[in-house]
Amino acid sequence: MTEQLTTTAGPAPVQEPPAPERAQEPTAPAAPGRARRALRAVARWTAAVVVFGGVGAGTALGITALDRTDVPGLATENDGRWEYPQLRLPALPGDRPRPFTEGNEAEIHHADVRQLLLPAPAGATVDPKLNGGWVSEATYLGGYGKEDRARVGQVLDDVALRHITGRAWTMPDGTRTRVLLLKFSSVAHADHLDGALTGDADEALPQGVDGAEVLDRVAGDVRVPDVTAHAYKEKAPYGPEEILWAHIRAGDTLAVITQTREGGALTVPFRQTLVLQAQLLG
Repeated sequence: MTEQLTTTAGPAPVQEPPAPERAQEPTAPAAPGRARRALRAVARWTAAVVVFGGVGAGTALGITALDRTDVPGLATENDGRWEYPQLRLPALPGDRPRPFTEGNEAEIHHADVRQLLLPAPAGATVDPKLNGGWVSEATYLGGYGKEDRARVGQVLDDVALRHITGRAWTMPDGTRTRVLLLKFSSVAHADHLDGALTGDADEALPQGVDGAEVLDRVAGDVRVPDVTAHAYKEKAPYGPEEILWAHIRAGDTLAVITQTREGGALTVPFRQTLVLQAQLLG
């Protein structure tokens, strides 16, 4: 059975896609301690993301006690939130456990990672080249500046990356969003890349960005257990467009979210997108 995540719109059935081919797995990084140290260094940057505790299969995820305005997926008139379709956690193959549950100490996402990707909200124009399918490493690396692209690419050569999937869309107000999920063979490999992206002195910046500012508590007072997020905004002056971005680490999977808007990016839909993607991964 699937587990339902409550948002604004009606249900959107999810069909289980065929299992993807698994890539050959290289050995684990030689020094995962660096990534752990980097994660500790950025602990103060951790954005508080949703605390919807999972209950049983086939039920909504713990939001009934929250006020409407506290729930990221429920829109309040004129608050700037987007209307996402109703989200459901995909069915798992066989009797495999969900991540962060008993019997899954390795924190592996056994579902097809494409089914864990956030759908586009109502009114969005979806990029046909990034619409929930597999994404190449080159496409992922193309989101970074030239110097960071080479460095992050070198890190990818050292880790066991299984798949990348992604979706991008543009809203009527011009806000452009890109969500990528990178699935690795283990938590250690995901940590290794996350540490390279969020280090104190060497964080990887999106293409066209010269400096970053931390977005503290971007997701408010709600959390997703076992899921960590780091959120940033482009340091002013940022030109005609502003970029917000975040990294969400959940076990063996790392999400990279960017939002760009002419005249200044909006925090509310960015927060909402980050929180709902974290829910799907938690």
